[in-house]
Amino acid sequence: MDHVEREKRPAEPSGRGPGGDGASGGCLVVAIRMPVRIVALVLVVPVRMAWDALAAAGRFLYRTVGRPAGRALAGLARAVCVWPFVALWRWVLVPAGRGLAWLARVLVVVPAGWVRRYLLAPLGRGLAWLYARVLTPMGRGALWLLGSVGAVLAAFGAGLWTGTVWLVRYLVVVPVAWAVRYLLVVPVRWLVRYLVVVPAVWLYARVLTPAGRALARCARGVAWLAGVIVAGGVTALVWGGRILVIVPVVAFWRWVLVPVGRVLLVVGREVGEALGHAWRVAGYVSVAVGRFLAALFRWVVVEPVRWVYRGVLTPLGHVVRDAVLRPVAEAARGAGRAARQAVAAARETVRQARADVRRALFGEHPQGDAPASREPRRPAGRTLDGSTTALTHLTKD
Repeated sequence: MDHVEREKRPAEPSGRGPGGDGASGGCLVVAIRMPVRIVALVLVVPVRMAWDALAAAGRFLYRTVGRPAGRALAGLARAVCVWPFVALWRWVLVPAGRGLAWLARVLVVVPAGWVRRYLLAPLGRGLAWLYARVLTPMGRGALWLLGSVGAVLAAFGAGLWTGTVWLVRYLVVVPVAWAVRYLLVVPVRWLVRYLVVVPAVWLYARVLTPAGRALARCARGVAWLAGVIVAGGVTALVWGGRILVIVPVVAFWRWVLVPVGRVLLVVGREVGEALGHAWRVAGYVSVAVGRFLAALFRWVVVEPVRWVYRGVLTPLGHVVRDAVLRPVAEAARGAGRAARQAVAAARETVRQARADVRRALFGEHPQGDAPASREPRRPAGRTLDGSTTALTHLTKD
């Protein structure tokens, strides 16, 4: 039966046909597809429209609020965090570092160079001359003298050591070695051989070897019996585990889990495709609704406002500008001009009166010694004939 199932599996549909909807998917697929797509479309369309609305609102908030706020925060952070440190580095730390470097050079480097050049260098040259001209010859002479004395003492010590070693060897070591070898080692070796080694060899060959062989045979028999018992127990456990565990598990997997998994796979695939299809359809619906709302807002709000601005507010503003604002501005300019002329006339009258009083009190000043007026001179007004621009001077030339 398993062979028949393996032969039938390649005939199962693995995807949709070239027709598009895959009508050869089986009755289960056909029965699930349309309800699932309808339910998914009903559920996904509001979610997709809400998502598009939130995305549009997010883009609008980013353009109108987030980007200016980010730039303002960046400028604030630059003004609070960057510029103070830059100013501190530029106007405090750099001058302080230069001052400390100058102080270190003046107080440390220059005195150290002077001490090295005029104190340490001559002292070092003197010590080098003393070492090369005085201490080195004295050291070489003392070394030669000590070497000669050492050679004489070494020769005397070598002869004394050789004589002492010869006397100790032939007066002490040789007699002691002979006594130990022939009075102690030979008797002890004979006693150990005939009192310990020979009995131990006989005990190993006649008693321990037969006993060990008997124990080894008993151990092999016990091991064979234990192996037979363990093999039988393992065989029984394996057979019982196969009958009680593996066969039910295989049957449950083959006749329950595999069919349920296939059904769930088909359902999950159809649900996923339905959600994707519904999401794409909801995107089209959301775009259409957005365009409709944009057109409605344009024709209900934007076009009337633009018509009111162009047809009503602009002509009304022109009328107000031409009939009210310009005459009022001309009148204000004329009044200001008259006030300035009156003030200038009054100032000139006061200046003439002061000059008359000065002449009456102090007499007439010479023509060249006339005191300069302390009143500020106002520049002459600009007219068409008296312009101060470079273009007017070029035109007059």
